[in-house]
Amino acid sequence: MTSTPGTAPGGQSRLRRRAGTAAVAALLLAGIPVGAAVSADAGTPKTATGPQGQKLTVSATTGLDPAGQKVRVQGEGYGLTTGIYVALCKDNGDNRVPSPCLGGADMSGGSKTSQWIVPPGDPYEGDLAQAFGPGGTFDVEIEIAQKGDGLDCAEVACSVVTRADHRAAGDRTQDVRIPVAFAGQDPGDGGGEGVDVPAGTISYKSAAEFTTAGKPLDLLLHPDSKKLYVGADNLPDTADVDERGLHVLNPETGTSESWISQAPGSTGALRASAAARIAGPLPGDGVVYNYPLRGVGSAKSGDEAASGVWLAGPTITDIAPGTTPDTVLVAQGATLSEIERATGTATRTLTLPGGTQFAADPERGALWYTDFAAGKMHRVDLTSFTVSGSFDLPGGPGGMAGFTETDPATGAVWVGVDRSVLVFDAAGTLVKTLVGKDLARDAAFDTASGRAYVVWQDGGDLSDPANDNNGTLTVYGTEDFAVAAKVLSLPGNHSQAGAASLAVEPGGTTVFVTSPAEGKITKLVRQVSPLVTRAPADLTAKEGEEVALTAEAEGAPEPTVRWQVSTDGAQTWKDVEGATESALTFTARTAQDGYRYRAEFRNDVGTTRTAAVTLTVTAATGGDTGGDVGGDTGGNGDASNGVGSTGGDGATGGDGGTQTSGGSTNGGSDSTGGSGYTGTSGGSSGTVGGSGSTVGGGVAGGTGTAATSGGGSLAATGATVMSVTLPSAGLVGAGVLVHRRARRRTEGAL
Repeated sequence: MTSTPGTAPGGQSRLRRRAGTAAVAALLLAGIPVGAAVSADAGTPKTATGPQGQKLTVSATTGLDPAGQKVRVQGEGYGLTTGIYVALCKDNGDNRVPSPCLGGADMSGGSKTSQWIVPPGDPYEGDLAQAFGPGGTFDVEIEIAQKGDGLDCAEVACSVVTRADHRAAGDRTQDVRIPVAFAGQDPGDGGGEGVDVPAGTISYKSAAEFTTAGKPLDLLLHPDSKKLYVGADNLPDTADVDERGLHVLNPETGTSESWISQAPGSTGALRASAAARIAGPLPGDGVVYNYPLRGVGSAKSGDEAASGVWLAGPTITDIAPGTTPDTVLVAQGATLSEIERATGTATRTLTLPGGTQFAADPERGALWYTDFAAGKMHRVDLTSFTVSGSFDLPGGPGGMAGFTETDPATGAVWVGVDRSVLVFDAAGTLVKTLVGKDLARDAAFDTASGRAYVVWQDGGDLSDPANDNNGTLTVYGTEDFAVAAKVLSLPGNHSQAGAASLAVEPGGTTVFVTSPAEGKITKLVRQVSPLVTRAPADLTAKEGEEVALTAEAEGAPEPTVRWQVSTDGAQTWKDVEGATESALTFTARTAQDGYRYRAEFRNDVGTTRTAAVTLTVTAATGGDTGGDVGGDTGGNGDASNGVGSTGGDGATGGDGGTQTSGGSTNGGSDSTGGSGYTGTSGGSSGTVGGSGSTVGGGVAGGTGTAATSGGGSLAATGATVMSVTLPSAGLVGAGVLVHRRARRRTEGAL
């Protein structure tokens, strides 16, 4: 049955009493989310605020059991005229429908994957739904799991949501969502909401193409010297120069730093030789490599020629570092040998049932030998140099040979066969099969990030409908095997002129991929869509207070930020003019009460927004007028002489009050005190006037209203009256800063 978010108790007999129930089941997926203001605490439970002040709380949101667990969902402040659904759904971002949802329409009352809440007295109350409590409250349990009905929350962002039910599909006012994460996942809300791609999406783009190394066959990025070593053959149609040999390139620019074109042949004489396969690095700089047909050589940048030995027997089909610094492991068809690099003497030899290539795992003392023709893989114990196990390659004999590589971190063996990659654990058990649309040709691992990089190469035969001449690069997590970056197309990379290879910079920031058919190496750089690292939270301020919202994000390239405001409950948004810094600071006004704010981060990969937060602005109290504003307004007005004086400037309500002559003890006649004065702060006001004196830094005049809690001087005695409220207060939260500055006049953010 089609996945739907509404479930409620009730059997089929009840369904027959409700006309339109089938339509309910068909329409339950309708609903549109509104960005929720999620609390900054990443722990559980978690609360979100809806567009009309609804409060949604979920009892557990992180580390959830992938197999399924119950969570308690509570709400308050929901509209009592509209029904809602409570469900776990794919979170498609702000102002986008959360769909699909996990679970189905409950036709028996047994399923609790979702709940339907309706206003009291609703026709469906007690049958398929339960009623809201007083104040639009509800308290339900739902069963949520990582996978179900085509939804996998390990691959997409998921949230527990409330949405208007099918009878008010266009009503967005009831929609609130709280991101959740299952065990092994990061919390979904921590990175913000991706608009076009999920927050923190990794992708690679071509940054340069190197064509300075002939027909590239193999790559190694040296761990010490950081130079890019390229084993190459000649590319006949590009130049009249024989480009065979070992090339050393600057990995930043691709410029050639060295080219070792010659190596000892069968007689010991130097000759032009291609570099077929690089075995591994030498300490400091340089590499060990195989040159056709049976040569084992070594060279480093600046060498005029390689040093090497020529082996007896069949052609070398694979090579890797030996168990000691002075040896190398060599496959000559089904024969495995460990030889001394200086002399070519075999110290150990083993003949296997068949095979051509292998992958050594020195950390675990193992070597994995693949026999694609027979559909077998053999494990060799490097200590005893004997076969310690044999395993089937799924698909049977005759699979097209791709690669055999081991993950240094886990000991897992990755084998490329045809259009699949078979992943075996260190014990030889098949744990995953990764299927691509092209031929699996090479793999490399980045232990720092726990990622595996696989280059897939097109067959190149356009008569085959499966071919299009374009290869692909795929990045996988080595623990969960999930795709960890956007799949990248490699135009023109096909297998007609040789197998592609790759090298990965530690950390995965740069990847190099060869294309033998095109005679080039493509340098790829990692990009990351903005990932929010600091988000604002709801805040409350008084009229006239300065508030600051802060948001930060990381990404590659470095993202830019702009702040946006909604005055209609997140229905529409507009940019705050000039707000392009991490902090948005302005003076709160009562007109902004209920406004919602968010930060939007952008780079070349995508756009990510923080969850919308709500600003609540309250009117300032009388104490605030007398304290922060009144004290400044009155200033230090002097009533000790016969001439009136002017107090300090006011923070709101205009300039400072004027104290007239009269009411003095040091001369002058008794006076009415001139005209009255009105000062305002946060919506409250006070008026003074007439004759007499004032208290608390106000204006002279005994018949008017005077604030007595402010600063300034007591008119009759000159004594200072201290405010009973603090002149400034600071509140620092998760990304929120609120403080009061009476004298600052900053325009509010809209």
